[in-house]
Amino acid sequence: MSSPNDTSLSPNPAVIAAVALVLVCLLFIMLRYLYRHKGTYHTNEAKGTEFAESADAALQSDPALQDAGDNSKKEYFI
Repeated sequence: MSSPNDTSLSPNPAVIAAVALVLVCLLFIMLRYLYRHKGTYHTNEAKGTEFAESADAALQSDPALQDAGDNSKKEYFI
């Protein structure tokens, strides 16, 4: 029979220390990742288009659209 003061269900201190160490390491890795990747937002917009007078002027100076052809049909995707 087991006595009321049986401590066989108490967790091993080494297991508690290992879990605490893993949690501290995960916290360190997460904070390091967040610190290094803070504010990294890259756009694919053409350079210099923020100073254009209109959307037409910005698109006409875009080298990727130079051989688009006919200027009478204009499409804008927003």
